[in-house]
Amino acid sequence: MSNRFSDLGINKQLQQGLTDLQISVPTDIQEKTIPVVLHQKEDVVALAKTGTGKTAAFGLPLLQLIKTENTEIQAVILAPTRELGQQISANLESFKKHIPSISITTVCGGIPIKPQMERLQNTTHIVVATPGRLADLVKRKAVDISNISYFVLDEADEMVSALKEGLEAIIKEIPKSRRTLLFTATMPGTIKQLVQNYMSKHVVHIEADMTTIGHQGIDHQFIVVEPIEKLDVLLHFLNSKLGQRGIIFCKTKAAVNKLAKKLAINKFSSGAIHGSLTQGIRDRIMGQFREGHIDLLVATDLAARGLDIKDVAFVVNYHLPDTYDAYVHRSGRTARAGAKGLALTILQQEEVIDIDGFEDELGIHFIELKKADAQSTEENKALLWAKKIFKTKPNRTISETLRKDVRTIFHHLTKEELIEKILANQLSQTILESQKVDDSKKKKKK
Repeated sequence: MSNRFSDLGINKQLQQGLTDLQISVPTDIQEKTIPVVLHQKEDVVALAKTGTGKTAAFGLPLLQLIKTENTEIQAVILAPTRELGQQISANLESFKKHIPSISITTVCGGIPIKPQMERLQNTTHIVVATPGRLADLVKRKAVDISNISYFVLDEADEMVSALKEGLEAIIKEIPKSRRTLLFTATMPGTIKQLVQNYMSKHVVHIEADMTTIGHQGIDHQFIVVEPIEKLDVLLHFLNSKLGQRGIIFCKTKAAVNKLAKKLAINKFSSGAIHGSLTQGIRDRIMGQFREGHIDLLVATDLAARGLDIKDVAFVVNYHLPDTYDAYVHRSGRTARAGAKGLALTILQQEEVIDIDGFEDELGIHFIELKKADAQSTEENKALLWAKKIFKTKPNRTISETLRKDVRTIFHHLTKEELIEKILANQLSQTILESQKVDDSKKKKKK
């Protein structure tokens, strides 16, 4: 067992839990945060990108500070989405494996509230929650957070912008004497205002090594397309990544649904998540993606916020994000836990000018990826067409007469000859379609 976590002050039971998880060396944010939370009394603002070990940075010292003989709720951890809340809770349960007396309750929206209310009637030391659901439980007097000692905001930048009302309702209920630990990947004005309004004047500011960790291992690329080419370029890229897992980001729920249908039509192993889907559907899709039953996830920013899934080889920005913060969170889904990853952004010509801003603000460098040539594009379409045929289920309603007549036409051909003929026919069709698109472009330019 590494004694580095013990150097930070972590006790033996938690160290054993880390050993069980094969975690031996603290990350930069953990080294900087754990001693401050354990041994000092001030509020903490920690700036760290996704995938840097933030949950352990606040979770380990928090678990150690819990007084198990006290049956009141001592800590509240807020997360912007149910998925992230469940993930935090699961991590904490793993860390405290050898301290079973600590009780953790997760209360998030999208599922029935009554079982959560019943669970809160039992001893709970730590509540992990989404703001809306916790505010609802407070309003119903189903939870008492008036005596908590620790208030943690994870992915705070997203909560302030999207979930402000629930957050403010909660802050009104908790004691002013609590310690607030705020973790964020970016520091927009809204976060600075939150720190000023709700945290003590003597705040300890911590920043992880942003240059070496925040974007380490991520290859940032962009490709410029005409609007009509966008889907074909994406499909060409995805075909080159078959068998690898990736997340494709769209700006709106409607765009997610539309793209997910296109991927399904082209027989890609994919699913979609956004805020308007029921929690049951979101959980099912996320479970399929996490367990490797589907390779691609099409998502909006908030729906995929904070997801920690191993072996995500790439992310695709099908639409350029509106903010630098959103790009940080999107690209942070890949290259996790020291792995390598690719972040590809598909742009239209008028958007290329925005790349300089992302590079300057985030300290990253983009490489322009050239579009595939016309022949490669047509061949990719043919491969997709062949895959559709391969995955098409036989139509049992076709009449036997028609079957017999078609077989008669093809009966003298070998398998290889038949493939050659139908492939040639398909390529001629795709070339004809491409010529129509080119003619349409020329007419628009005139």
